[in-house]
Amino acid sequence: MSSITHRRRSCAPTLMAALVVLPLQLHAQGRTNTPPVYPHTGSAPSYDLQPGGQHSSNVSLMGHVPLGGFLHTADIEIEQDLSRPYAYVSKRFHPTGFDVVSVADPKKPKVIYSWRIENSELHQGVGALESRYFKTKGRYYYVQTFQFSQGGPDVDLGAIVFDVTGLPNAALVKEVGRIRDKESLGGFHEHFLYKHSDGRSLLVTTTTGDHANIYDMDKFIAGDPNQGFIGKIPVPDGLVPMKGFPMLGYHDFYMAYDPITHQDKFYGAGLGGWHVYDITHPEAPTLITSVTGVQGVQWGHTLSVDPLGRYAIGETEYEYAPLRMLDLKPKGDGSNFTGNINKVIGAWTATWKNLPHNHEMRWPYVFVSAYEDGLQILNIMDPTNPITVGYFRTYEGPHEGRDAGNPNMGAWGVDVRNADGLIVISDMMTGFWAFKMEGFDGWNGHDWGMPNISSVQDWDKGPEGTPGSKPVT
Repeated sequence: MSSITHRRRSCAPTLMAALVVLPLQLHAQGRTNTPPVYPHTGSAPSYDLQPGGQHSSNVSLMGHVPLGGFLHTADIEIEQDLSRPYAYVSKRFHPTGFDVVSVADPKKPKVIYSWRIENSELHQGVGALESRYFKTKGRYYYVQTFQFSQGGPDVDLGAIVFDVTGLPNAALVKEVGRIRDKESLGGFHEHFLYKHSDGRSLLVTTTTGDHANIYDMDKFIAGDPNQGFIGKIPVPDGLVPMKGFPMLGYHDFYMAYDPITHQDKFYGAGLGGWHVYDITHPEAPTLITSVTGVQGVQWGHTLSVDPLGRYAIGETEYEYAPLRMLDLKPKGDGSNFTGNINKVIGAWTATWKNLPHNHEMRWPYVFVSAYEDGLQILNIMDPTNPITVGYFRTYEGPHEGRDAGNPNMGAWGVDVRNADGLIVISDMMTGFWAFKMEGFDGWNGHDWGMPNISSVQDWDKGPEGTPGSKPVT
């Protein structure tokens, strides 16, 4: 395994619900497009960097919008159509909800719509967490997940769905309905929206139980009395929650069509590590393989997978934890591996004393929201030796220390617009950021000899390699 050169972290909802908010002064607050200064104290990455500088020479700031509030900003999602230049930013804690940021001019981003839940001050817990959108039957919808705890209203609320087709006209944004889960109280921490090979638009959510929920969104929009619920994806049997952090199910996941095995796949991060299921028939998920027993990993936080369904990047959440590179098909022939995998093939971290968080793969690049290290970009063409190729630090505060009981600071979420390569970051302290990396003017897997498969969905045609879609090269 290669030596560790970079790293990441995450936010466990049960821990963050008990967060004690401490004062922190950021001189960047109140500025529009002027980035803060964050002195680099770790070892410099490998791409033409200036030690002590805020960013690598190949990453340029496009625009910045301070969104205000200590730890108030959570995840981010950007629409993929250039004709719909909208990014959605979740706003957790009180007042909780979401903002819509227009990047019609990426150099002058601006908030064009804000929504906050009614009686926000009465709600307990972290509130709004993850942002995702989907398109069906010519209309665009936004799904905002929530986690509210007992002692206030909406403890069974998992998500609210909005029709956002009418943007940029804020008056045309309408709530469609609310998804509630009375079986597993505490809401949905994360979710993923997936265009299944059978044509359905599926919402898969985490729960506080030992499973993920699956919803058919066309049924939900049509007013299905079961909210479009069609099934569950369990964690494998025999896994035991870690002491002091009784996670029963999943924290996060990724879904994609596997063009080699011709299966829709669920890649879940949660209890024990990371798990892969065949969800070609989503009402009856079938376990393919698990990555458990990895040294230092008791639970998985996040997982991203390459377009061929082989190499993955897994994150877990503790002080000094690196991103781990995984081979999900170690036989190398593209076929499914049905045993247990307990080894990693590489690792990466931005600064040894920090922790990377969420990430988006656009092979061979991985874009990481690395908490205190901000935006980090690595190349995993050789997954055993990931290389940093760019960065931009969005957080200027001190390192607090995750295992000292302090909250995570800095960059939470990241997304990439494939059409033009615009990179967006949500920072818990400093708000919304937009960047471009030199030479990265968009992404299509075909340009790299790969299927055009990423977290971005083709809502009109479905996954590549299926009937009606573009052929796999």
